[in-house]
Amino acid sequence: MGKNYRNYSKTSKTPRRPYEKERIYNELQIIGKYGLKNKREVWRVQLVLARLRKAARELLTLEEKDPRRLFEGAALMRRMNKYGLLEENENKLDYVLGLTINKLMERRLQTRVFKSGLARSVHHARILIRQRHISVGKRLVNIPSFMVRTDSDKTINLSPTSPLAGGAAGRTKRKAMKKGTKKEEE
Repeated sequence: MGKNYRNYSKTSKTPRRPYEKERIYNELQIIGKYGLKNKREVWRVQLVLARLRKAARELLTLEEKDPRRLFEGAALMRRMNKYGLLEENENKLDYVLGLTINKLMERRLQTRVFKSGLARSVHHARILIRQRHISVGKRLVNIPSFMVRTDSDKTINLSPTSPLAGGAAGRTKRKAMKKGTKKEEE
């Protein structure tokens, strides 16, 4: 077996102070509101947000006409607009510093499925996604933390192969139908 040369980076960062009352309370509020599984999911989004803000801060230290600031700043703003984190009129790096964790959480597939009315609750939305009932466009997605772009927002729907959308019957229904045909034969 050869050596694995792949580079891995951390996806979440644990808090410096593990028992800070205010932080714990805020994390529980976010977990409840957005139907998350555990605090690591909150920490993961916080790390993504921290990296976005760090990139914006670094670019803001450069001069206005610096080619790197112009190029990377435009790319960062394009990505923010594509994911619906910033509005079209908020086209400055300063607005990236004002992003909150709630803005990122609103763009998750789990939240979008609930807001679009496909699920009765955020918890139900998570179950539908994990059980492969939801597709974004023509792509079946089973990751609740999938970040939905603004142009893909309208294409979130039940998967055509899903029993809920009229696809093949599920395992339990097939079993019940098979039992029903046996009773009719007797």
